[in-house]
Amino acid sequence: MAIDILTAFTEAPPAIDYVLPNMAAGTVGSLISPGGAGKSMLILQLIAQVAGGPDLLEIGQLPVGPVIYLPAEDPPAVIHHRLHALGAHLTAEQKKAVADGLLIEPLIGRCPNIMTSSWFDGLKRAAEGRRLMVLDTLRRFHIEEENASGPMAQVIGHMEAIAADTGCSIVFLHHSNKGAAMMGNGDQQQASRGSSVLVDNIRWQSYLSGMTQAEAEEWGVDRSQRGYFVRFGVSKANYGAPVQECWFRRHEGGILKPAVLERQKHSSITGLKTVARKSNDNW
Repeated sequence: MAIDILTAFTEAPPAIDYVLPNMAAGTVGSLISPGGAGKSMLILQLIAQVAGGPDLLEIGQLPVGPVIYLPAEDPPAVIHHRLHALGAHLTAEQKKAVADGLLIEPLIGRCPNIMTSSWFDGLKRAAEGRRLMVLDTLRRFHIEEENASGPMAQVIGHMEAIAADTGCSIVFLHHSNKGAAMMGNGDQQQASRGSSVLVDNIRWQSYLSGMTQAEAEEWGVDRSQRGYFVRFGVSKANYGAPVQECWFRRHEGGILKPAVLERQKHSSITGLKTVARKSNDNW
């Protein structure tokens, strides 16, 4: 349908509907992270909130709506463990809300391929009537060459077609490249593995990166505790203002909770560090 330009000139547009922090509804986005950083648990907590659960991550209120999560690399038993860990932080009412609003269908071993008509049609049907669909991980939903711009543009194009036709936003989980992981640059748009199309052709990109040794020193975190902390933020948001990044701490079962950190202050005379509060938790 063509846009009525004269009407657009004179009538104020409706407010943008955000599914996740500054991710517009009906668009395609990604969550980029090194393997093992906790992105599957992070996305589970985010979609549980969208489905009607609490804001455990303290990222702010999100509109509620039906969500479908399609993990294609983790077995059901692992997902059960994550859900059990999450359930320990929910009230009975919140558990019921999340169970009603969230559908999880593990696809491990089924080799989904969005480029085939059968899988494309199936994913489109799954997205209908839902606010958000999560594909975990991107590599499990196609067999194309990841570094080739043409095939990757088609993969993203298929997701865009589903989002445009159904109004359902799509977030795919993806791994950061080795260079970004090694250098601690996971917060950069270019941290995404594969073709630059995987960044350029989507409207929203978020990241989850582990705490580097330099960051641990900056925030006063003991070396033995560094592995518990991860940093989350949005490196690309075409339809919204920049999002303030935040630190999370991994707890029992992999649950992520906000961490309160304070930068270490250095005396210009002595160079000695000032003691700072590291977290709400006693560790």
